[in-house]
Amino acid sequence: MTDVKLAIVYYSATGTVRTMAERLAATAEQAGAEVRLRQVQRQPTGGEKAATDEQAAEAEAAKGAPGATADDVVWADAVLFGSPTRYGNIAGQLKTFIDSLGAQWAQGLLADKVYAGFTASQTAHGGQETTLIALYNTIYHFGGIIVPPGYTDGSKFVDGNPYGVSHVTGGGNDIPVGDVTNTALDHLVQRVIGITRKLKG
Repeated sequence: MTDVKLAIVYYSATGTVRTMAERLAATAEQAGAEVRLRQVQRQPTGGEKAATDEQAAEAEAAKGAPGATADDVVWADAVLFGSPTRYGNIAGQLKTFIDSLGAQWAQGLLADKVYAGFTASQTAHGGQETTLIALYNTIYHFGGIIVPPGYTDGSKFVDGNPYGVSHVTGGGNDIPVGDVTNTALDHLVQRVIGITRKLKG
């Protein structure tokens, strides 16, 4: 079995995406991968509203967690990017991190890796699919290998997202990550690790 180095790089505003990232990390470690779980720090933009109580609580809860660096992406054989949905796109904080990888991109250090994504939004049609597709537009420029879950497992006909994994939090952000999302996360990371092993082998 070929060892897989997996980086899970995420931005979480209220904790949902962090919960998803932690599930991915746990499943990946059980599958034998070496995992770096890395958060992107909250960096409010000029037009962003002040942090809500939920966002402030998440920032406090995430203190001390390792921050994402370019080295984490370069080190990895496979990368999972996670972000809440923002206007059908990834959050600015994750986009800023990805945009900072220009030097590594120019050297070809982001190419030939496996990539996939996960996201969350408040509503069922709140842009989860376009968020993942927008993320993958960047991966094309990296020369990365996108490994979506597709409909490669019966669970995908339940969660209904062939592009990656998404979770609906509800208008009050009060729907916790449950069995359907966890099963989809498990399938995604196991598929990513399996394909990466084949490529490395």
